[in-house]
Amino acid sequence: MRVLVTGAAGFIGFHVATRLLARGDAVIGLDNLNTYYDVGLKHARLARLSREAGFSFHKLDLTDRTGMADLFRRHRPERVIHLAAQAGVRHSLTDPHAYVESNLVGFLNVVEGCRAIRTAHLVYASSSSVYGANTTLPFSVHHNVDHPVSLYAASKKANELMAHTYSHLYGLPTTGLRFFTVYGPWGRPDMAPFVFTRAILAGEPIAVFNNGRMRRDFTYIDDIVEGVVRVLDSVARPNPDWSGQTPAPGSSAAPYRLYNIGNTQPVELLDFIAVLEECLGRPAKKDFQPLQAGDVPETCADVDDLVQAVGFRPSTPLREGIARFVEWYRAYYRC
Repeated sequence: MRVLVTGAAGFIGFHVATRLLARGDAVIGLDNLNTYYDVGLKHARLARLSREAGFSFHKLDLTDRTGMADLFRRHRPERVIHLAAQAGVRHSLTDPHAYVESNLVGFLNVVEGCRAIRTAHLVYASSSSVYGANTTLPFSVHHNVDHPVSLYAASKKANELMAHTYSHLYGLPTTGLRFFTVYGPWGRPDMAPFVFTRAILAGEPIAVFNNGRMRRDFTYIDDIVEGVVRVLDSVARPNPDWSGQTPAPGSSAAPYRLYNIGNTQPVELLDFIAVLEECLGRPAKKDFQPLQAGDVPETCADVDDLVQAVGFRPSTPLREGIARFVEWYRAYYRC
């Protein structure tokens, strides 16, 4: 199968591409290699992918309308996994235009490319951030998500709406995956495991937001990849029971689906730090701070729809996942 993976040099994209190549798919990787975080890490991921015969890479920005259309015409991917985006809740407070350009304009170019060549299935990354001001836990795809608390979250909700429009108008099968706090080897340097590990090893304080009263549904990267690949192979179909009188948000009369991918076991931030301290063999210096704008105090995924659809439930224990991350970090940075 020819699969286009956008964001192939990114954290999740790298792992997804690796998995697809291992099972024999041809992967067309796309990334613009921007400087949001260390480009050297992105190049290191690409170097590993490039060792595989079935991998080809294209440095291209999602906002390049002509370039994106040409890529779809030339390679005609049978399925698309769209993971490229401007990430980061807090960064969206300081550089909002980057989110409109990448996450809205870029997403439009992806769905247009899929429409033009009649791609069999588009799977794209949404985010647990779309739940915004919701406080009913666990978060379910059957809940209304009309109250985002960051522009990043709003852009991801917009992606879901845009995908539904294309599913409705053109019959394009689309599936959105709401990821919950992904971590693991080759992770993003702006995420807590990376930030905390670097600071603890350097003897520097770590910022503990909301005075530690945070709970996150930390989800190990292998569980995310397993969910993505299973969903890719399960093409979205219309829900025959869907009704406009009582519209279910997670499905549609069109070939459109939404799923959460989370570990379903929220962890207190201070407990997460304790596990990291244990794996590193060093204590953390904690700088307690208030809740940051755009953040939510707690996340927890309801994955029942995912289990019903593809028979998979994320289950990697936090201690096991953090140990693997720390092992990779020490090896990669030789520390």
